[in-house]
Amino acid sequence: METFKGLQPEIVWKYFYDICQVPRPSKQEEQIIDFLMDFGKSNNLETKKDEAGNVLISKPATKGMEGIKSVVLQSHMDMVCEKNSDVDHDFTKDPIVPFIDGEWVRATGTTLGADCGIGMATQLAILSAGPDSGIEHGPLECLFTVDEETGLTGAFALQPGFLNSTVLLNLDSEDEGEIFIGCAGGIDTLASFPFKQEPVPDGYISLKVSVTGLKGGHSGDDIDKGLGNANKVLTRCLWDISGITDMRLAYIDGGNLRNAIAREAFAIISVSGDQSGEVKNRINALSEIIKKELSVTEPGLILNIGDIDPPAFVIDKVSTDKLIRIVYSLPHGVISMHPDIEGLVQTSTNLASVKIEDNTISITTSQRSSIDSGKDDIARMVASVFKLAGVNYEHTDGYPGWAPDTNSEILKIAVDSYERLFSVKPVVRAIHAGLECGLFLEKYPGLDMISFGPTMRGVHSPDERLNTGTVLKFWDHLIDVLKHVPER
Repeated sequence: METFKGLQPEIVWKYFYDICQVPRPSKQEEQIIDFLMDFGKSNNLETKKDEAGNVLISKPATKGMEGIKSVVLQSHMDMVCEKNSDVDHDFTKDPIVPFIDGEWVRATGTTLGADCGIGMATQLAILSAGPDSGIEHGPLECLFTVDEETGLTGAFALQPGFLNSTVLLNLDSEDEGEIFIGCAGGIDTLASFPFKQEPVPDGYISLKVSVTGLKGGHSGDDIDKGLGNANKVLTRCLWDISGITDMRLAYIDGGNLRNAIAREAFAIISVSGDQSGEVKNRINALSEIIKKELSVTEPGLILNIGDIDPPAFVIDKVSTDKLIRIVYSLPHGVISMHPDIEGLVQTSTNLASVKIEDNTISITTSQRSSIDSGKDDIARMVASVFKLAGVNYEHTDGYPGWAPDTNSEILKIAVDSYERLFSVKPVVRAIHAGLECGLFLEKYPGLDMISFGPTMRGVHSPDERLNTGTVLKFWDHLIDVLKHVPER
């Protein structure tokens, strides 16, 4: 807690520190589930867990507030686990190590987990508040969902009747002073195909091509920032090399998570020894070109090529060529902007990862759109590349968007509250990222919902950071909203 000494509200930072000590990768939330269940029971609060692992902790209304509408505060308990390649960190065992950097909190070479750990910490702070805290609220539920980051598993599995509230405040947004009333829906398009192992040709030397230093980021919030995609940069290099020599690919590993823009990518190649110098020169020249192209958005880009020990095998030539052509052809980035809402991305696609494992090449892409037809269209566009290449592909079930409701009662309360507290109107808008709210509406059609939170940047990457001053403003706003929820 010394890290956060002096930060306000102290109780929120206390619980955020506690959460940082508990490993909570997506689909491996057992430790944080136990933490939440123990918290609820130790505070003598009604606590339950469903079959998926979602946890609900309920707290009675404060004195005099028994007649107002019940509210559920919601966040997800899992975190994106990304680290720099030179950092030794096991997300299943090691705590997150936060530090203060000016007005920001960061983690040491890893994601911070403020998405959505700060939302969880806020919920715990309210749940633990005593009668003398000054916090007033009606009947309160706090929902903590599992596996939001990689599959929205908890939201999909949520059953009717688990919640009793008619108002939901989602605490998974990242821009203080903005209230979100809608989000994009999404779907993943996945492809894989086998390859044959072949010996490294005689007289060939092996080289490693590395793309590092990119910012990465959220594939929804940051897709319009002009950031580099390590998979696209690496494949551009491989395409260039294959045009001047017989290049054999032995290994490729780019990106990790479906909802993160690829920050790093690596390939091991083998080329004729008498052409290795030309290949190195070609990559070094291409490095300068790409750095210039991305100089504004990606000043930290590093593109290296160097000698490496020979691999055990290389991939057959047909599969190598197929992989390079597929990845080079796949679209990435903004496909269209919303025609009615200035600055809002309507449809996008993310080339998330390219992996080799067990003689199989796997490619993961993720599509988003605020309209179902746009989501389906871009998913089919991506699928057409795989189909042209003759490889197997599949679409996931996807998840719905959340259509904005500008007549929302809780929206009006939140807007009035913000203006009263800070003498400025908040921005009300939709977001291109995916939230669980669309799925909640399917199970609970009567829910009145908004989403808000403190300011975060670089989420889903080791550059993730949380603005300390906005946490207090977020807290004050949330507490005031709870106080002004109307009667049933």
